[in-house]
Amino acid sequence: MPLFWLYKNTMTVAKPLAHHILMRRMRIGKEDPERIAERCGIDNRPRPAGTLLWVHVASVGEAQSMLRLIEMFLAQHPDASALVTSITATSAKLLAQRLPPRAFHAFFPVDRPSWVRRFLDHWKPDIIFWAESELWPCMINEIGRRHVPMALINARMSPRSFRHWKMAGGFIGEILNPFSVILTQSSQDKHYFEELGGRCVVVAGNIKFAASPLPCDAEKLAELKAAVTARPVWVYASTHDREEELAIGVHRDLRTRFPDLLTIIIPRHPERRDSLIPLFEASGLSTAVRSMAEIPDAATDIYLVDTLGEMGLFYRLAPLSVVGRSFSRDGGGGHNPLEPALLSCAVLHGPHVQNLQDIYAPMDQEGAACCVSDSANLADVIGTYLSAPEELNKLRQKGYDFAKARSGVLHTVAEELEPLFILAGLPVLTPTS
Repeated sequence: MPLFWLYKNTMTVAKPLAHHILMRRMRIGKEDPERIAERCGIDNRPRPAGTLLWVHVASVGEAQSMLRLIEMFLAQHPDASALVTSITATSAKLLAQRLPPRAFHAFFPVDRPSWVRRFLDHWKPDIIFWAESELWPCMINEIGRRHVPMALINARMSPRSFRHWKMAGGFIGEILNPFSVILTQSSQDKHYFEELGGRCVVVAGNIKFAASPLPCDAEKLAELKAAVTARPVWVYASTHDREEELAIGVHRDLRTRFPDLLTIIIPRHPERRDSLIPLFEASGLSTAVRSMAEIPDAATDIYLVDTLGEMGLFYRLAPLSVVGRSFSRDGGGGHNPLEPALLSCAVLHGPHVQNLQDIYAPMDQEGAACCVSDSANLADVIGTYLSAPEELNKLRQKGYDFAKARSGVLHTVAEELEPLFILAGLPVLTPTS
């Protein structure tokens, strides 16, 4: 198709620009300088012997959702390995902590034809799981040319994206064609993907429901519990721009009712620490910073958690959470509320959760989460729950029950992937508990 031809040829001649962008990203900390060659499709590590599953994820959240599927595959294919790719340095650090034995991480190459060919020539995957909807045309087209069985898992598409792709004619159809199976989150997503030319499209549900509870270090949790003791505590998790200021305002409003209140703030991007510390200092609130090995004491108002991979620790420490990017300046979208719910941490959120509406809407309807439609009311709602332990415990229990009741989605996904395994000549996955 003309659009794909134009894209492919543009990416072919754009080598100097690609190098320039990678170098710029490296200077600002968005690329790992020791692994920058991987973004060009170069990797000196040998390919593991035997079957290789390749899983591509776009974000940390997607990686967490796919871990149980990876673990299931490796448990049932003891001679196989799993390659997991992502783009961000943050996701690479988290995956290094959480991937099981026989699974390893590589950076996804920039979508230039020669670089994706080099990547595929080296790794030679036998079967591919592509998570959600980050679609790279050159890579997907080259996979199709090699006839490697590939599934698009947890696929979703917003009405806006659907309208944009419809205007692109057959371009999206050419991208979707190499997928042997497309498993969507909802019937609306199924309709969109079929309209755009997807084949073998099945509604499997949201695999985020299958994720295991976030891990934590038991000794660190005991240390923090000893430091916090009986103080009222809440956590604002995965914050984006504006939400830290909101948390400061909430803390100030609540101090008259809860003089020993501890507010824990966990920015989605820890590298924002340098701009946040002056903000907290200017507020006059006493702040401890986790990356500086500081532990909150009785005088600490704000605990800034600027580390990676410790969200499970703080969802266990605090009985109440506000899930970030639901009040942010960027239009919001919401982060995963199932992560706190699975750890019996009550879920509050703002109105802007459109990216995960299929999770938030039923949670709110069933009383498993609480939507605060106006940020001006957030302090009142948090204060109400902190002063009413029985109501807070009800919300915690309902959230946990909601998350656990839907964890069977992994069985559906495993069953719907059967054609992919047959095409790959591999034993099919057997759903496990």
